[in-house]
Amino acid sequence: MTKKDLDRYKKLLLKKKEEVSAAMRHIEKDALSQSPRDAAGDLSGYALHIADIATDSYDREFSLGLATNAQRILYEIDEALKRVVEKGFGNCLSCSKPINRRRLTAIPYASLCIACQSKEETKRRRSVSSSGGLAPEI
Repeated sequence: MTKKDLDRYKKLLLKKKEEVSAAMRHIEKDALSQSPRDAAGDLSGYALHIADIATDSYDREFSLGLATNAQRILYEIDEALKRVVEKGFGNCLSCSKPINRRRLTAIPYASLCIACQSKEETKRRRSVSSSGGLAPEI
């Protein structure tokens, strides 16, 4: 990959990193920094209804899932930026073949080519189905 290509992908990665970081800040501000009572807007001294508590709990868990996913993407972006510096960016970490440029443009932090990504996902699905539907620890 040429220096010009690496610079272009580095800019894409930095732009994506800022977008994901902004989304994480939004999640933290809106969902994770408030108590359940504050999030519900309840200013009274009365206890919340059990259904309201369940909804708030679900919303909080959903937000935590989004934050976890955003954190994983930030980690992958940082790893991709390291590969840019080390001149290994654009090659599959599994088979060492070049990753399709269209894939890198869509997902600049991709570390696997489509064939290896497909194999990885198939392994993961088999692992989940053999474990009774529980996802393995990552």
